Amino acid sequence: MQASSIEGVARATTKKNALRLLLLPLVILAGMGLSVEAGLLGPLGVQVGHLWATLSIFGVGSAILYLLLLFSGPQKGPALTDLPRWQLIGGFLGPMYVVVLTLATPHIGIAMTMIAILSGQVGKSVLIDHFGWFGTARKRVNGERWIALALIVAALVLIARG
Repeated sequence: MQASSIEGVARATTKKNALRLLLLPLVILAGMGLSVEAGLLGPLGVQVGHLWATLSIFGVGSAILYLLLLFSGPQKGPALTDLPRWQLIGGFLGPMYVVVLTLATPHIGIAMTMIAILSGQVGKSVLIDHFGWFGTARKRVNGERWIALALIVAALVLIARG
């Protein structure tokens, strides 16, 4: 390899690591937002009904997304009708997640709801990575990932008992 090629690879690696460092706190903040959302949705669901609470959350979210799309300029990519139908399953999963969140939070608490959600998310994510489902790059499950998953399940058990 030439020196310029090595420098290019090093710069690309540095950029990728910088992006990871930037995205990680953002994702953690988004996760914190889910806990706040659960805290808001539980009482709202009790007051107006779980489905109305879910609809209100998605209505506000849709309005905000519409404004973002309106002011962000043209979007590139295929039309929604050109996508494989299975990729639109998220449109079903999102509301189901929020309905379950709205139903569960008042009964089992925010911490228990969030750690249970985290257990499910990480467990399924490990499988998706391992098998490369949905067109993702395969990332085999190693011992460290199994330990991490076991620790999350242990946290679920400890919070359930506490």
